[in-house]
Amino acid sequence: MNVGAYPGSGRCSARRLWEPDQVWLLPPSPREWLAEDHLAYFLLDVVRELDVSAIERKVLGGDPRGEQPWNARMMLALLIYGYCTGVRSSRKIERATYENVAFRVLAGNCHPDHSRISAFRKAHLQALQGLFLQILRICQKAGLVKLGHVSLDGTKIKANASKHKAMSHERMVKREAELAAEIAGLLAQAEATDTAEDAEVGKSKRGDELPKELKRREARLEKIREARKEVEAEAKAAREHELAERAAVKNADPAAPPSSPVLPTHQVAHDASGSPKPKAQRNFTDPDSRIMKQGSDFQQAYNAQNVVDSAHQIIIAAEVTNQPPDVEHLPKMVDKAIEKLR
Repeated sequence: MNVGAYPGSGRCSARRLWEPDQVWLLPPSPREWLAEDHLAYFLLDVVRELDVSAIERKVLGGDPRGEQPWNARMMLALLIYGYCTGVRSSRKIERATYENVAFRVLAGNCHPDHSRISAFRKAHLQALQGLFLQILRICQKAGLVKLGHVSLDGTKIKANASKHKAMSHERMVKREAELAAEIAGLLAQAEATDTAEDAEVGKSKRGDELPKELKRREARLEKIREARKEVEAEAKAAREHELAERAAVKNADPAAPPSSPVLPTHQVAHDASGSPKPKAQRNFTDPDSRIMKQGSDFQQAYNAQNVVDSAHQIIIAAEVTNQPPDVEHLPKMVDKAIEKLR
């Protein structure tokens, strides 16, 4: 038995050999750590063939005196494999380079910090979109996109805004009148206070400051008025868009090629005159987000749509919209998947 070996780990034991502290005489090859047909090896081959010149130009344009960046292809491989396996957190990807064999192979036993992974994604977001399209086409050529069974689904992504920060058009109009009355009362109160203080301390003394509540209410009133005008403008634009679509369908040329697939966006609820309906809402923090049902709850969110080939879980197309129902996005997502694979 080896010195320091665990009980029952000797070769003469009837049990299988187990020596977790055994030092390797020769370093193993990473190619022996995973099955030959593992996705990680496929991704390594793919990223070596990608055109990453857009990323490299941006990297080389930085200050050479700073910390040297990680290899762009390695970072790309980590991100793609993470997205393929459901690991989207930069912190989880960093931890996986220590604990997960596939991530460790892709990183070449390097361990980029989560902040660098996140910064890489943010700095090269536009280039990454094009690279993901390259990868999709390579996967298609390699036979990984079968299109025998394609799944489409949407998921609600919580917006960086509270649903309690949303207000309906009806409530905006009512609250605007309430605040205007409050401000008028405060102005009258301020005038009376100034008059009384002038009589008490003389006009040469300070005593003309407006109450703090007045400034706060004025700011709130301005915010509500701004939001109300935006809702009304969106409602009018939605009505014009609706009428334009009807005219386009009526006058469409049957032989014309289909338009570029763009997902429908949420239109402000409006009447025939283009005025917003009383329940039309707008969020003060994130105006583009909408109230959506998630399970049994409602939250301020966006709707992310994904088309996935079931053979190897390759994402063919993805989009984000603020229109809650999934069913309305089916035709456009199908068109988008076809466009990506042409």
